[in-house]
Amino acid sequence: MLSIRLDPDIERRLAELAQRTGRTKSYYARELIEGNLEDLEDRYLGEARLEKRGRTLTSRQVRKELGLAQSGRSPRACVFSGKGRDNRVCQPNS
Repeated sequence: MLSIRLDPDIERRLAELAQRTGRTKSYYARELIEGNLEDLEDRYLGEARLEKRGRTLTSRQVRKELGLAQSGRSPRACVFSGKGRDNRVCQPNS
């Protein structure tokens, strides 16, 4: 069971919608909650996670912590011209 207080204008609009359509106010409240709960979870749980996050690392720091070797070469952009790794054309980024 859920009980909520609504702004009088929202309450009036909801009552009018319910009367005009022959449905209950509870029906529309349930539709709104069920239709938007996932978005609300994504937003508020995501915000909470961001507030609790730890330190931020650069890609260089991550590679160093993972023990990945630095080649000293500049990054390359590769375009695949067909199927498989043998069909790629790579050029250094400028």
